[in-house]
Amino acid sequence: MAKREVDLVVISDVHLGTYGCHAKELLNYLKSIQAKTLILNGDIIDIWQFSKSYWPDSHMKVVRRIMKSLTEGTQVYYLTGNHDEMLRKFSDLQIGNFYLADKLVLKLDGAEAWFFHGDVFDVTMQHSKWLAKLGAIGYDTLILINSFVNWCLTVMKREKMSFSKRVKASFKNAVKFINDFEQTAAELAVDKGYSYVVCGHIHQPELRTICTEKGSVLYLNSGDWVENLSALEYHNGEWSVYKYSATSFRDVDGDIETYDSEDLNAKLDVNEILKQFRQ
Repeated sequence: MAKREVDLVVISDVHLGTYGCHAKELLNYLKSIQAKTLILNGDIIDIWQFSKSYWPDSHMKVVRRIMKSLTEGTQVYYLTGNHDEMLRKFSDLQIGNFYLADKLVLKLDGAEAWFFHGDVFDVTMQHSKWLAKLGAIGYDTLILINSFVNWCLTVMKREKMSFSKRVKASFKNAVKFINDFEQTAAELAVDKGYSYVVCGHIHQPELRTICTEKGSVLYLNSGDWVENLSALEYHNGEWSVYKYSATSFRDVDGDIETYDSEDLNAKLDVNEILKQFRQ
């Protein structure tokens, strides 16, 4: 299958190492594109909940696929989020065409784009980090239960449901938080003179122009690979929100996967890498 060329791709909130992560679907997507620039906008590996007891091969394959893109000439920017904040002590690291940072400004066809994860706007993260971590564990448990329920619904030939989406939709405060988040990001971007502001964190894919008292800016959010399975793409001067469709891909457990381990000189030991970060 011929790869689709894209100038720039943004993904965030993959949460590798958790039950809710759709690693196989992400792997399919990454293998279907040839991106000049790949921005990993935070919470790619969920270090908060990382456990040696749960690291499926599909999660490791995503890491290998990203590494392979480096050997193919893709510029990869890893911007830290709250679930991988441990990496922030290594900010401004550059190894070849791999960059680790907390935020990023790129010029795209003459317009400046501001990229950052977005957890700086989260009051819970600033003042009650233990509560945020507890919520993350609860969210992952909810996803696990939801997976079992959806399996039962599939057997009964009934439509699947999303517990977490229903919970968030039922609370007005959640909707208000999203609106405030987007407005705050837009206002800061306008103040700094940026044309685009690109975030993650709230797992809500979005692409819309937000007007403020001082001007307007195009606000973008890459969503997540837990529920929405979405990304942002920039190509030929245009932004778009990509949403994964299973019908467009072959199963990653088939022959589409066979060349990854052969093309890498050695396999990564993620446990050892994360052990180094914890020291």
